[in-house]
Amino acid sequence: MTDNLLTKENLSGEAQATQANKEMLLSIQDLHVWFELRRFVFGHAGYVKAVDGVTFDLDHGEAIAIVGESGCGKSSLMKTILGLHLPTKGKVLFEGKDIGAMGNRGLRWYRSKVGYVQQDPYGALPPFMTIERILAEPLIINGVKSRAERERRIRKVLEEVKMSPVDDYLDKFPHMLSGGQQQRVVIARAMILEPRIIVADEPVSMLDASVRVEILKILRNLQEKHDLAVIYITHDLATVRYFSERIFVMYAGNLVEKSLVNELLDDPRHPYTHALLAASPEPDARNALIFQEVPAGEPPSLVTPPPGCRFHPRCPHIIKGLCDEQEPPDFEITSGHVTACWLYK
Repeated sequence: MTDNLLTKENLSGEAQATQANKEMLLSIQDLHVWFELRRFVFGHAGYVKAVDGVTFDLDHGEAIAIVGESGCGKSSLMKTILGLHLPTKGKVLFEGKDIGAMGNRGLRWYRSKVGYVQQDPYGALPPFMTIERILAEPLIINGVKSRAERERRIRKVLEEVKMSPVDDYLDKFPHMLSGGQQQRVVIARAMILEPRIIVADEPVSMLDASVRVEILKILRNLQEKHDLAVIYITHDLATVRYFSERIFVMYAGNLVEKSLVNELLDDPRHPYTHALLAASPEPDARNALIFQEVPAGEPPSLVTPPPGCRFHPRCPHIIKGLCDEQEPPDFEITSGHVTACWLYK
């Protein structure tokens, strides 16, 4: 997607300065998101360390995937990026602005720049509103007072998600639509304020297999048409290769491997990434032979995570006295391919 960006040679002096200041759209810097545990009688009982030291950047027009099993911290990371949780430590920077330091007015502006596509379309749409009302509400809240302008934007976004003729859908309620149509409305609502980033949380996991490809195509077309950045959160590695440029593997609140998608899926390095691929349907028989063993056990407690590498209790390649005692730093395998594993010391 970076090929679509304007180069500095094509920009005026003023535009160059603007691009220099907004070179990185989103920057996550040493992000920690902890939730306090409290007991009724004894008070403070510790913290759930849902996100515990995550760092990455997201460029304009780029699509990244964050993958990992349930409980790894993906949702907490996503909600912090959406501005629903504030960082316990670290920063989330949007075009250089720290969202943790924004007041209510600043957060409202930021949230209008970040669209959210939920996992369950039926649960995400208010059942008592028509499709037109669902799409008009964000515009009204954000000060679009002209009824004609609201109608124009609603019709435009419904056409972009392939819901035409538009008049057939405006007066319908969510229960009158199929699952795929409901998800298109969710995408339309995420796009109605013309955001810069779309956060898609398992956007096709609740849909029939026949519908999934079409929904991903719609998201991809919207990304390319509007130069959107997309954060695609999933545990389904089968769809990642066709939707994202980079992939981040998350385990127990940490990112354990980062790489270009094809390089990581073809040459994974972290033992946990191997485990994820082993648990995924793989049409390539060669990969099925390589990743045939899935480590036993469950993800660790995020209240009391194990010392050292958090994957070491399940890792088949543990180095005693190292993996179980010292937290691994990031080791760069090739340019842009990084893994937090002592095997690559």
